[in-house]
Amino acid sequence: MSQALIAALQNPALYPHPVEQFQVIETHISWVLLTGPYAYKIKKPVNFGFLDFTTLADRQHYCAEELRLNQRLTQGLYLQVLAIGGSEQHPQLGVDAGAPVIEYALQMRQFPQSQLLAEVQARGELLPQHIDQLAEQIARFHASTPALPQEHALCNSAAIGAPMWQNFEQIRPLLQDSRDLQQLEALEAWTRSTFARLEPLLEQRCQQGMLRECHGDLHLGNAALLDGQPVFFDCIEFNEPFRLIDIASDAAFLVMDLEDRGLKPLARRFLDQWLEHSGDYAALPLFNLYQAYRALVRAKVSLFSMAQEGDAVQRAVMLRQYRRYADLAESYSAIPSRFLAITHGVSAVGKSHVAMRLVEALGAIRLRSDRERKRLFAAQQGATQDTLYAGLYSSEISAATYAHLHRLAGDILAAGYPVVIDATYLQHSQRQAAQAVAETLGCPLLILDCHAPQAYIEQWLAQRQADQQDPSDATLAVIAAQQSRREPLLHEEQLLCQRVDTHNASSLDSLIERIRQHLPGL
Repeated sequence: MSQALIAALQNPALYPHPVEQFQVIETHISWVLLTGPYAYKIKKPVNFGFLDFTTLADRQHYCAEELRLNQRLTQGLYLQVLAIGGSEQHPQLGVDAGAPVIEYALQMRQFPQSQLLAEVQARGELLPQHIDQLAEQIARFHASTPALPQEHALCNSAAIGAPMWQNFEQIRPLLQDSRDLQQLEALEAWTRSTFARLEPLLEQRCQQGMLRECHGDLHLGNAALLDGQPVFFDCIEFNEPFRLIDIASDAAFLVMDLEDRGLKPLARRFLDQWLEHSGDYAALPLFNLYQAYRALVRAKVSLFSMAQEGDAVQRAVMLRQYRRYADLAESYSAIPSRFLAITHGVSAVGKSHVAMRLVEALGAIRLRSDRERKRLFAAQQGATQDTLYAGLYSSEISAATYAHLHRLAGDILAAGYPVVIDATYLQHSQRQAAQAVAETLGCPLLILDCHAPQAYIEQWLAQRQADQQDPSDATLAVIAAQQSRREPLLHEEQLLCQRVDTHNASSLDSLIERIRQHLPGL
């Protein structure tokens, strides 16, 4: 197959629908013909080691796989695989079964390229709500996609590590500068030592069913706003080891991509929301390893594209792109600063907003008591109606919820991340237990004492009840009961306390700046 076929396919008479105009998008592995109502994707006859499209049978198979896999995450976007007959100079699109075939094309519903999230982001229009929707969509997808059987050849730590080592093998021959090679050697040494340290956890995740048939290529270039909703497409179809992976590796790709685009607050927000929806906090020790791996995947693709490029200026651009990704991979080896922050205040006072600011600004992992309470005691969600503190909100279940939050916080701190626990912490015993976690892990404790006028509390409560998106069941009666039962901060607790007037944006900005001054590594 040659460029002659791509040129010949740009003939409106070949298509059973009107063609507004032709536009060709070329990547290192495919061509995509945009016609207006539909797009047609044709795979290049290339072999990069990690993919092999060299035979017509291979290209037919992977077109069918691409159709199957992407229909899991999209509706009405991926339509059918079409056989192309005739010749390269005079092709026929959609020939009947049994007719000679020279190529295959995957037909998709076309959408404006301006709706790609990479383009939306470039215009400054990517919103936190888009990130939240993507996180929920991906967590829900990960929960529903099949887990690998433990006897599967890819369900072991050696298979997880294989594409990481392949990255280094394939990148090294494409580099010439000694500084690039030295950086690559250091990255490989860090990757191997980190992998060895985490190998027991990797094996555990294999046994727990956390390796599943994932997307494999989660970045903003593979997502679009369709009918007002962000949707991922273009799953990895060509290489099972890239797709049958740890769900955390899948999520880590988008975290890395957002950071590469200079969107660190949104990267942190996505990670926080994916963790909240998936509950997979146990994966956090792996994220730096997986993010570095994903950065090197993109770095490698830049070098492959550079090898196909004849223009010297474009080759220089692609080399700079490689170095940007390599520097990002290197950044994941840094030792982070940690702290444990707990919110203090009644429901609807703005604690969740304060906690999210710490997520976006400081890279903290947020634990929400409302979410974890319901995850722990999902079977009892119908038992909140009888009395105020019965059922899901009994003293016994509240105590168990705080104990669970503190166990999670200890694990996350041990993984190297700062933590903010979004809970009321109205009892001294609850705050004391949090302080014990911080002391055990050798990190500072912050008590974020949240205040707002009653009018704001009532307004915010009414808003979230109307939105029906918040996991809290609090009412004005609950808030009144909390006020009557709260235990004031002790003198020694006040020394750890930072007051936040949640209705005043400057108060929260000042808090973030004070934390940064005390923990400059954040």
